[in-house]
Amino acid sequence: MIYSPGKSFAEQMDREDPLRGFREKFHYPDQHRGKKCIYLCGNSLGLQPKSTREHINKELERWQLQGVEGWFDKEDPWVTYAETLSEPMARIVGAEEHEVAVMNSLTVNLHLILSAFYKPTKERYKILIESDAFPSDRYAFESQVGLHGFDPVDGILEVTPDEGTIISTEKINKVISERGHEIAIVLLGGVNYYTGQWFDIPEITRSAHNEGCLVGWDLAHAAGNVPLNLHGDDVDFAAWCNYKYLNSGPGSIAGVFIHERFHGEAGMPGLAGWWGQKLDSRFNMRKPWDPAEGAKGWVISTPTILALASVRSSLAVFEEAGMPRIREKSVRLTGYLEYLLSNLQTDRISLITPKDPTSRGAQLSIRVNGADKNLFETLSNKGIVADWREPDVIRVAPAPLYNSYMDVGEFVEILEDEI
Repeated sequence: MIYSPGKSFAEQMDREDPLRGFREKFHYPDQHRGKKCIYLCGNSLGLQPKSTREHINKELERWQLQGVEGWFDKEDPWVTYAETLSEPMARIVGAEEHEVAVMNSLTVNLHLILSAFYKPTKERYKILIESDAFPSDRYAFESQVGLHGFDPVDGILEVTPDEGTIISTEKINKVISERGHEIAIVLLGGVNYYTGQWFDIPEITRSAHNEGCLVGWDLAHAAGNVPLNLHGDDVDFAAWCNYKYLNSGPGSIAGVFIHERFHGEAGMPGLAGWWGQKLDSRFNMRKPWDPAEGAKGWVISTPTILALASVRSSLAVFEEAGMPRIREKSVRLTGYLEYLLSNLQTDRISLITPKDPTSRGAQLSIRVNGADKNLFETLSNKGIVADWREPDVIRVAPAPLYNSYMDVGEFVEILEDEI
């Protein structure tokens, strides 16, 4: 049945794919559990670009040959290494270069940002999140509420789905309109990790600003996945990791966006560290705190050069491919996956991801009625690398840079056999 309207269709789409050569730029696993690997888990950990080893080895060699002098190498000094990533990263998230910094890890960055932006009062202290937000976000936000003397349970306000799993923009705006006077910050996931729903960032941001709320976004599942325009959408702040769709390696260093209107504002940044000090006085050691301009002033600690090398490697691939072409293929891949799933001769399959391509990225979350993790283990034993979420959902993410239409077709064929 599968590959309808024929296996030749998937083969033809792969031949005509403008990004077909990019798969060869990644280390695509040959096997998984002894079977041909079909890797559909870029929403959890992106594959390694083949250029990453070269970038890391270059820094290892400089460390070997130069030692501490690598920090001030004439051609590519470590002291400004992170800053060279701000421009290409800004193009990924739709920002000005001075609004972006590559630093720390995602949840650490959310805490650092909230230390400055979360200023609760007795009347306005709640943080609005989506129901079923990523657990780390909830833990971080609850702890921030508690640190300011409020009840963490009361201080977190959830917006729930209209029905099923999808939360409409209208529902979010309604909650903001009715309870905006209580909300200090609206802080949603740009793309929800569980359902794959891509929220309407510009509309929700406008709605929240109209009620006097600050607006931040966790872009862990959005950066490198969907087109973003943080500066143009007037977002206050955002944070994201770089190891999912951005392919920068397990636990890789993360990124932040701070809108330029907050640059130089009193109390910004909230927490200080020597790497956020202006470069011309950073090594004088006895100068008073004088933060660097823009998002660079939010950096606290010495950057991890080997991790930054991995980010640089991945960003070079994105620069070459371009987000418009990546997004175009993403829509086609998920559309093909949805089409094949809808033609399975079973009533056990349903999607909890929006059907509208403008409301999702490179992920479909598949609910299999009556299934448990044994099904997922069976698929894994057939070579499928995807992601299971209790109680009955398989998250499948065909990443446009390295996944093919044949990958999608073979996955659905194996799924059909097992259900």
